[in-house]
Amino acid sequence: MTTIRTLLAVAAAKNWHLHQMDVNNAFLNGDLEEEVYMQPPLGFYGGRKGQVCKLIKSLYGLKQASRQWNTKLTTALQHMGFKQAVPDSSLFIRGKNRSLVALLIYVDDIVIACESLEIIQDVKKQLSSAFLLKDLGPLRYFLGLEVARHKKGIAVCQRKYAVELLEDTGFTNAKPVFSPTVPSHKLSKNEGVSLQDNNQYRRIVGKLLYLTITRPDISFATQQLSHFLDKPIDLHLQATHRVLRYIKAAPGQGLFFPSTSDLQLKAYSDSDRGACIDTRRSVTGFCIFLGDALISWKSKKQPTVSKSSSEAEYRALAATSCEVQWLTYLLAEFGVNHSEAVAIYCDSKSAVAIAENPVFHERTKHIELDCHFVRDKLHKGLIKLFHISSEK
Repeated sequence: MTTIRTLLAVAAAKNWHLHQMDVNNAFLNGDLEEEVYMQPPLGFYGGRKGQVCKLIKSLYGLKQASRQWNTKLTTALQHMGFKQAVPDSSLFIRGKNRSLVALLIYVDDIVIACESLEIIQDVKKQLSSAFLLKDLGPLRYFLGLEVARHKKGIAVCQRKYAVELLEDTGFTNAKPVFSPTVPSHKLSKNEGVSLQDNNQYRRIVGKLLYLTITRPDISFATQQLSHFLDKPIDLHLQATHRVLRYIKAAPGQGLFFPSTSDLQLKAYSDSDRGACIDTRRSVTGFCIFLGDALISWKSKKQPTVSKSSSEAEYRALAATSCEVQWLTYLLAEFGVNHSEAVAIYCDSKSAVAIAENPVFHERTKHIELDCHFVRDKLHKGLIKLFHISSEK
């Protein structure tokens, strides 16, 4: 999903055309590499009793079906001159500069991005000669994302999905609230009464997780709720209801990718120390912008307990640096190269000092070596750290 958002941000800034295609019965295109037999389907009277059918093509339901379809499509695109991107294997690139074509694939849905409409039509013809396709025209609806194009940029939201979620849960006429959580209230597994039926809670949290694709404002709340899927209590269900009431306030809220952008990365890193009162582990949080477009964010519990707020912030910096490094590789595939260091803003001066000053070894010798990835990238000039106040 980060690749999709990055492609939309680059397409808005470079004024690329975005078109969509759909492959009919995608899995039936796969070629089988081993012998597979199946029982004759109901209503088939052509054979004798005890006979079976030998498949010469892939069918839906086979374990091999998705892999064989992926192999067939990848091979076909490579014959057309496309190169599979290393940062994301679902992205295919051909050409460079003004003739660059990007194909983003999710199973049987294909998004084509290019500055030239003629090149897009040529790619469509090549794909149509290999597979039975449905041309859906300019990109408007992809994987539940509603895409609207304007001179000022591209807007993306999941309004239809959010409205259906409110209808399914009975919150269509609920009183809206204007924050997804109560900051002073920490959720725990040891309070409240266990729910007799966990399915409703799990279903709501699962749908909220998909809604975070375009709603970073509910990411932290959803991350907190997802900790209790195994044994939720009534207080956890009430917390999910608050998130639903928050969505009710603005179901069409989403992301905007402006057409005027310098395509320079900048990131904000933070941590909530000891956010989980059951395990005392901290939560890493970051958001990364491409120009003024938000393309990547995360809210995730850290793997170990931090001994100090500096350590928790430093671990968050390491996660942010990893994402920045991956995004630079991804943007290079789109022809966007970064000559300047990526600015990362952090509200902890001590965490910045740990990254910049190796003399702090007495305080940091218990921190795993992979966290010092930040120091390595800082010295190589990929990133530059800045302090920013917590209020900002």
